[in-house]
Amino acid sequence: MDLVKEFGRILVPMITPFNEDYSVDYQTARKVARYIIDNKYCDSIIVSGTTGEFHSLSFDERVKLFEEIKDEMGNEVPLIAGTGAVYTKEAIKLTKEAERLGYKAAMVIVPYYCHPTQEGIYQHFKEIAENTSLPIIIYNIPLFVNESISPETAARLSEIENIVAVKDEAGINPLQTMEFIKKSGGKLTVYSGDDIMILQVIQQGGIGVVSGGAHVVGDMIRDLIDSFLSGKVERSRKLFEILYDVFKSFFGVSDSRVNPTPGVKMALEVVSGLRVSTARPPLLTYTKEDREFISKALKIARKEYQKLS
Repeated sequence: MDLVKEFGRILVPMITPFNEDYSVDYQTARKVARYIIDNKYCDSIIVSGTTGEFHSLSFDERVKLFEEIKDEMGNEVPLIAGTGAVYTKEAIKLTKEAERLGYKAAMVIVPYYCHPTQEGIYQHFKEIAENTSLPIIIYNIPLFVNESISPETAARLSEIENIVAVKDEAGINPLQTMEFIKKSGGKLTVYSGDDIMILQVIQQGGIGVVSGGAHVVGDMIRDLIDSFLSGKVERSRKLFEILYDVFKSFFGVSDSRVNPTPGVKMALEVVSGLRVSTARPPLLTYTKEDREFISKALKIARKEYQKLS
């Protein structure tokens, strides 16, 4: 499968908007999907990923979100469902729901909290893949899961026809992209799962990024990737330098947070005017100071980008 052709280079793990009572705001979710597509900030949308706060959504909320975004977007862009769960059977049920609704692929996180062995991880993905015809993207994020799928385990899984890619949070192991590609004999495609590692992953043979930051700077990310692939290496480096401060701003003024999702939501609210900054506890909605910090970073980046262009 040619994943660049099927899903493109920029996949947005769409944020999930919440009302003041923390219920899911499905109507605004539709508007978010429309906003990022109308601005050409991505090639595909991932629904119910980490940036979508899937960890705080119930099974029914996730399926409802699948339904709403599919109804809004139709076949306009490829839709990928985040169907990961700790319990293998639940992940299978979510994946089947996504397939029923016409999603083009499923992104499945390495099981979290329970600390499975590599064999347990292998069996988890194998069973999910055997119960769907959808392409499966393995989501490896050891920073949150505290487990990392090994390149050897990923290579075993690449023998299963519909396991096609890895989204790797490469900040923990910057060279693992090459390991995934080499160990699988090139059968696994790699997307960066870390905005700050986009350029490093592309340099090693990755094809693109699953980017929360693309909600607001997807055009600049596309320019960075296209510039590097067309041999304009210095331009891509300068773009990375501009974007770096934007990505760092998502962690807030204190730069002490691990999960940047509230920062991405605040950034989107700043640029779009959509009321999307509320995060579900225990994640905290960012403060006025954070908003000003993120807004300043975005303004500076846009000015620098205009100079570069």
